[in-house]
Amino acid sequence: MEDKNLAAAIAQSSAALSGSRPKLVVKGFFDEPTFTASHVAYDPATKRGAIIDSVLDYDPASGRTSTASADQLIAFVRQEGLTIDWLLETHAHADHISAAPYLKEKIGGKIAIGAAITTVQKVFGDLFNFGDEFARDGSQFDHLFRDGDTFSVGDIPAIALHVPGHTPADLAYVIGDCAFIGDTLFMPDYGTARADFPGGDARQLFQSIRRLLSLPDETRIFLCHDYKSAARNHYVWETTVGAQKAHNIHVHDGVAEDDFVAMRTKRDATLDLPNLILPSVQVNVRGGKLPPAESNGKRYLKIPLDVL
Repeated sequence: MEDKNLAAAIAQSSAALSGSRPKLVVKGFFDEPTFTASHVAYDPATKRGAIIDSVLDYDPASGRTSTASADQLIAFVRQEGLTIDWLLETHAHADHISAAPYLKEKIGGKIAIGAAITTVQKVFGDLFNFGDEFARDGSQFDHLFRDGDTFSVGDIPAIALHVPGHTPADLAYVIGDCAFIGDTLFMPDYGTARADFPGGDARQLFQSIRRLLSLPDETRIFLCHDYKSAARNHYVWETTVGAQKAHNIHVHDGVAEDDFVAMRTKRDATLDLPNLILPSVQVNVRGGKLPPAESNGKRYLKIPLDVL
Protein backbone atom coordinates (compact mmCIF):
# COMPACT_ATOMS: atom_id res chain seq x y z
CA MET A 1 0.00 0.00 0.00
CA GLU A 2 1.29 3.44 -0.91
CA ASP A 3 2.63 5.46 2.02
CA LYS A 4 1.09 8.82 1.15
CA ASN A 5 2.44 10.55 4.24
CA LEU A 6 6.00 9.45 3.49
CA ALA A 7 5.58 10.45 -0.15
CA ALA A 8 4.52 13.92 0.99
CA ALA A 9 7.57 14.18 3.28
CA ILE A 10 9.87 13.08 0.46
CA ALA A 11 8.37 15.63 -1.90
CA GLN A 12 8.69 18.36 0.72
CA SER A 13 12.32 17.55 1.49
CA SER A 14 13.20 17.28 -2.21
CA ALA A 15 11.61 20.67 -2.90
CA ALA A 16 13.51 22.24 -0.01
CA LEU A 17 16.79 20.79 -1.23
CA SER A 18 16.30 22.13 -4.75
CA GLY A 19 14.66 25.42 -3.85
CA SER A 20 16.28 28.84 -3.79
CA ARG A 21 14.60 30.22 -0.66
CA PRO A 22 16.51 30.27 2.66
CA LYS A 23 16.73 26.89 4.35
CA LEU A 24 15.88 26.07 7.94
CA VAL A 25 18.55 27.23 10.39
CA VAL A 26 19.27 24.79 13.22
CA LYS A 27 21.24 25.51 16.37
CA GLY A 28 21.98 22.52 18.60
CA PHE A 29 22.58 22.54 22.35
CA PHE A 30 24.07 19.45 23.99
CA ASP A 31 23.37 18.43 27.58
CA GLU A 32 26.22 16.10 28.48
CA PRO A 33 24.75 14.71 31.76
CA THR A 34 21.85 13.22 29.77
CA PHE A 35 23.63 13.04 26.38
CA THR A 36 20.68 14.97 24.89
CA ALA A 37 20.76 17.29 21.90
CA SER A 38 18.09 20.00 21.91
CA HIS A 39 17.51 22.04 18.77
CA VAL A 40 16.32 25.55 18.02
CA ALA A 41 15.11 25.47 14.41
CA TYR A 42 13.89 28.57 12.60
CA ASP A 43 13.03 30.15 9.30
CA PRO A 44 15.61 32.92 8.72
CA ALA A 45 13.16 34.84 6.54
CA THR A 46 10.41 35.16 9.14
CA LYS A 47 12.41 34.57 12.33
CA ARG A 48 9.73 32.13 13.51
CA GLY A 49 10.86 28.85 14.96
CA ALA A 50 10.49 25.68 17.00
CA ILE A 51 12.39 24.09 19.86
CA ILE A 52 12.76 20.32 19.73
CA ASP A 53 13.41 18.08 22.77
CA SER A 54 14.37 20.55 25.49
CA VAL A 55 15.94 19.59 28.84
CA LEU A 56 15.06 20.58 32.42
CA ASP A 57 18.08 19.95 34.63
CA TYR A 58 17.48 17.45 37.42
CA ASP A 59 19.82 16.24 40.15
CA PRO A 60 18.67 12.76 41.26
CA ALA A 61 20.76 12.88 44.46
CA SER A 62 19.08 16.02 45.81
CA GLY A 63 15.81 15.99 43.87
CA ARG A 64 16.49 19.57 42.77
CA THR A 65 15.53 20.94 39.37
CA SER A 66 17.14 23.89 37.62
CA THR A 67 16.81 25.66 34.29
CA ALA A 68 20.40 26.29 33.17
CA SER A 69 20.06 24.20 30.01
CA ALA A 70 16.71 25.72 29.07
CA ASP A 71 18.01 29.22 29.79
CA GLN A 72 20.67 28.72 27.11
CA LEU A 73 17.91 28.12 24.57
CA ILE A 74 16.03 31.20 25.78
CA ALA A 75 19.14 33.36 25.52
CA PHE A 76 19.73 32.22 21.94
CA VAL A 77 16.10 32.82 20.97
CA ARG A 78 16.22 36.34 22.37
CA GLN A 79 19.66 37.05 20.88
CA GLU A 80 18.41 36.11 17.40
CA GLY A 81 15.06 37.88 17.82
CA LEU A 82 13.05 34.72 17.22
CA THR A 83 9.39 34.00 17.83
CA ILE A 84 8.84 30.42 18.99
CA ASP A 85 5.60 28.87 17.75
CA TRP A 86 6.26 25.21 18.61
CA LEU A 87 7.80 23.27 21.49
CA LEU A 88 8.09 19.86 19.88
CA GLU A 89 8.63 16.57 21.70
CA THR A 90 9.64 13.55 19.64
CA HIS A 91 8.37 11.23 22.41
CA ALA A 92 7.99 10.94 26.19
CA HIS A 93 11.68 10.75 27.04
CA ALA A 94 13.05 8.26 29.55
CA ASP A 95 16.43 9.91 30.03
CA HIS A 96 15.67 13.57 30.75
CA ILE A 97 12.83 15.79 31.89
CA SER A 98 11.33 18.14 29.32
CA ALA A 99 11.62 21.88 29.91
CA ALA A 100 8.71 22.65 27.57
CA PRO A 101 6.36 24.17 30.21
CA TYR A 102 9.14 26.47 31.45
CA LEU A 103 9.97 27.53 27.90
CA LYS A 104 6.30 28.15 27.14
CA GLU A 105 6.08 30.43 30.18
CA LYS A 106 9.18 32.41 29.17
CA ILE A 107 9.03 32.58 25.36
CA GLY A 108 5.73 31.04 24.28
CA GLY A 109 4.95 28.23 21.86
CA LYS A 110 2.57 25.27 21.73
CA ILE A 111 3.73 22.05 23.39
CA ALA A 112 3.21 19.19 20.93
CA ILE A 113 3.80 15.45 20.77
CA GLY A 114 2.47 12.45 18.85
CA ALA A 115 -1.16 11.40 19.33
CA ALA A 116 -0.05 7.92 20.42
CA ILE A 117 1.14 9.49 23.69
CA THR A 118 -2.21 8.31 25.07
CA THR A 119 -0.94 4.71 24.83
CA VAL A 120 2.16 5.64 26.83
CA GLN A 121 0.06 7.56 29.36
CA LYS A 122 -2.11 4.51 29.98
CA VAL A 123 0.91 2.26 30.58
CA PHE A 124 2.77 4.60 32.90
CA GLY A 125 -0.33 6.06 34.51
CA ASP A 126 -1.08 2.55 35.74
CA LEU A 127 2.55 1.80 36.64
CA PHE A 128 2.77 4.91 38.83
CA ASN A 129 -0.79 4.44 40.11
CA PHE A 130 -1.65 8.04 39.25
CA GLY A 131 -5.37 7.49 39.67
CA ASP A 132 -8.29 9.20 37.99
CA GLU A 133 -6.83 12.68 38.48
CA PHE A 134 -4.29 11.91 35.74
CA ALA A 135 -5.95 12.26 32.35
CA ARG A 136 -4.81 9.67 29.81
CA ASP A 137 -6.10 11.56 26.78
CA GLY A 138 -3.09 13.73 25.90
CA SER A 139 -4.81 16.86 27.21
CA GLN A 140 -1.63 17.92 29.04
CA PHE A 141 -0.25 18.91 25.63
CA ASP A 142 -1.38 21.81 23.46
CA HIS A 143 -1.36 19.78 20.25
CA LEU A 144 -1.26 16.11 19.29
CA PHE A 145 0.18 15.27 15.87
CA ARG A 146 -1.00 12.28 13.88
CA ASP A 147 0.96 10.61 11.13
CA GLY A 148 1.02 12.88 8.09
CA ASP A 149 -0.20 16.02 9.84
CA THR A 150 1.27 19.14 8.28
CA PHE A 151 2.26 22.42 9.89
CA SER A 152 4.93 25.04 9.32
CA VAL A 153 7.90 26.69 10.95
CA GLY A 154 7.67 30.22 9.68
CA ASP A 155 7.11 29.78 5.95
CA ILE A 156 8.92 26.44 5.85
CA PRO A 157 6.54 23.48 5.48
CA ALA A 158 6.70 20.63 7.99
CA ILE A 159 5.16 17.19 8.34
CA ALA A 160 4.94 14.77 11.28
CA LEU A 161 5.77 11.10 10.69
CA HIS A 162 4.82 8.41 13.21
CA VAL A 163 7.95 6.28 13.74
CA PRO A 164 7.17 3.81 16.56
CA GLY A 165 9.51 1.13 17.84
CA HIS A 166 11.53 2.82 20.56
CA THR A 167 8.17 3.71 22.12
CA PRO A 168 4.66 3.52 20.61
CA ALA A 169 4.45 7.30 20.34
CA ASP A 170 7.70 8.37 18.63
CA LEU A 171 7.40 11.08 15.99
CA ALA A 172 9.86 12.47 13.49
CA TYR A 173 9.39 16.05 12.32
CA VAL A 174 10.43 16.72 8.73
CA ILE A 175 10.84 20.48 8.44
CA GLY A 176 12.01 21.62 5.02
CA ASP A 177 15.13 19.59 4.23
CA CYS A 178 15.67 18.59 7.88
CA ALA A 179 14.41 15.60 9.87
CA PHE A 180 14.34 15.64 13.67
CA ILE A 181 14.11 11.93 14.40
CA GLY A 182 14.20 11.59 18.19
CA ASP A 183 15.26 8.15 19.43
CA THR A 184 15.28 6.06 16.27
CA LEU A 185 18.81 6.41 14.92
CA PHE A 186 22.05 7.56 16.50
CA MET A 187 25.19 8.58 14.61
CA PRO A 188 26.18 5.97 12.01
CA ASP A 189 29.14 4.80 14.12
CA TYR A 190 26.86 4.19 17.14
CA GLY A 191 23.82 2.59 15.59
CA THR A 192 20.18 2.62 16.65
CA ALA A 193 17.95 3.20 19.67
CA ARG A 194 16.77 0.48 22.03
CA ALA A 195 13.33 -1.08 21.62
CA ASP A 196 12.73 -2.78 24.98
CA PHE A 197 10.72 -0.12 26.83
CA PRO A 198 7.00 -0.85 27.45
CA GLY A 199 5.32 -0.86 24.04
CA GLY A 200 8.65 -0.89 22.20
CA ASP A 201 9.17 -3.25 19.28
CA ALA A 202 12.38 -3.93 17.36
CA ARG A 203 10.55 -4.89 14.17
CA GLN A 204 8.53 -1.69 14.26
CA LEU A 205 11.75 0.25 14.88
CA PHE A 206 13.37 -1.27 11.78
CA GLN A 207 10.35 -0.39 9.65
CA SER A 208 10.27 3.15 11.03
CA ILE A 209 13.98 3.60 10.32
CA ARG A 210 13.62 2.36 6.75
CA ARG A 211 10.74 4.81 6.36
CA LEU A 212 12.99 7.67 7.43
CA LEU A 213 15.80 6.46 5.20
CA SER A 214 13.47 6.78 2.20
CA LEU A 215 13.88 10.55 2.45
CA PRO A 216 16.36 12.09 -0.02
CA ASP A 217 19.99 11.24 0.75
CA GLU A 218 20.85 14.91 1.30
CA THR A 219 18.20 15.37 3.99
CA ARG A 220 19.83 16.64 7.15
CA ILE A 221 19.12 14.43 10.17
CA PHE A 222 19.22 15.90 13.67
CA LEU A 223 19.51 13.43 16.53
CA CYS A 224 18.17 13.56 20.07
CA HIS A 225 21.24 11.86 21.58
CA ASP A 226 24.88 11.06 21.06
CA TYR A 227 26.99 8.80 23.24
CA LYS A 228 30.27 8.93 21.28
CA SER A 229 31.65 5.79 19.71
CA ALA A 230 35.02 4.34 20.64
CA ALA A 231 36.40 5.84 17.43
CA ARG A 232 35.86 9.51 18.40
CA ASN A 233 36.20 11.74 21.44
CA HIS A 234 33.64 14.43 20.62
CA TYR A 235 29.84 14.58 20.46
CA VAL A 236 27.98 14.92 17.17
CA TRP A 237 24.24 15.19 16.55
CA GLU A 238 23.88 15.97 12.85
CA THR A 239 24.19 13.55 9.95
CA THR A 240 22.37 12.80 6.68
CA VAL A 241 20.09 10.13 5.30
CA GLY A 242 22.82 9.13 2.85
CA ALA A 243 25.42 8.70 5.60
CA GLN A 244 23.02 6.54 7.62
CA LYS A 245 22.19 4.34 4.63
CA ALA A 246 25.83 3.83 3.80
CA HIS A 247 27.45 3.55 7.22
CA ASN A 248 25.05 2.91 10.12
CA ILE A 249 26.54 -0.06 11.92
CA HIS A 250 23.13 -1.55 12.77
CA VAL A 251 20.89 -0.70 9.87
CA HIS A 252 22.84 0.32 6.75
CA ASP A 253 21.49 -0.65 3.33
CA GLY A 254 21.54 -4.42 2.98
CA VAL A 255 20.75 -5.29 6.61
CA ALA A 256 17.75 -7.64 6.67
CA GLU A 257 14.83 -6.98 8.99
CA ASP A 258 15.11 -10.33 10.79
CA ASP A 259 18.84 -9.83 11.35
CA PHE A 260 18.22 -6.37 12.79
CA VAL A 261 15.50 -7.67 15.11
CA ALA A 262 17.79 -10.45 16.36
CA MET A 263 20.65 -8.01 16.95
CA ARG A 264 18.49 -5.38 18.64
CA THR A 265 16.76 -7.93 20.89
CA LYS A 266 20.05 -9.48 22.00
CA ARG A 267 21.68 -6.09 22.58
CA ASP A 268 18.72 -4.65 24.50
CA ALA A 269 18.81 -7.59 26.91
CA THR A 270 22.26 -6.40 28.08
CA LEU A 271 21.33 -2.73 28.66
CA ASP A 272 20.65 -1.12 32.01
CA LEU A 273 17.66 1.17 32.34
CA PRO A 274 18.41 4.89 31.88
CA ASN A 275 19.41 6.55 35.15
CA LEU A 276 16.52 9.02 35.02
CA ILE A 277 13.75 6.81 33.61
CA LEU A 278 11.54 6.93 36.74
CA PRO A 279 11.55 10.71 37.27
CA SER A 280 11.58 11.48 33.56
CA VAL A 281 8.68 9.38 32.38
CA GLN A 282 6.27 10.37 35.13
CA VAL A 283 6.90 14.05 34.37
CA ASN A 284 7.03 13.79 30.58
CA VAL A 285 3.70 11.97 30.26
CA ARG A 286 2.27 15.07 31.99
CA GLY A 287 3.59 17.29 29.19
CA GLY A 288 6.69 18.14 31.23
CA LYS A 289 4.64 19.50 34.12
CA LEU A 290 5.98 18.62 37.56
CA PRO A 291 3.63 16.75 39.92
CA PRO A 292 1.18 18.98 41.79
CA ALA A 293 2.11 20.04 45.29
CA GLU A 294 0.71 17.99 48.16
CA SER A 295 -0.91 19.34 51.33
CA ASN A 296 2.42 20.48 52.74
CA GLY A 297 3.20 22.51 49.63
CA LYS A 298 5.91 20.11 48.43
CA ARG A 299 6.01 18.11 45.18
CA TYR A 300 7.02 14.46 45.11
CA LEU A 301 8.08 11.93 42.52
CA LYS A 302 7.16 8.27 42.90
CA ILE A 303 9.66 5.41 42.82
CA PRO A 304 7.88 2.11 42.21
CA LEU A 305 9.78 -0.77 43.81
CA ASP A 306 10.50 -4.10 42.13
CA VAL A 307 8.50 -3.23 39.02
CA LEU A 308 10.91 -2.37 36.18
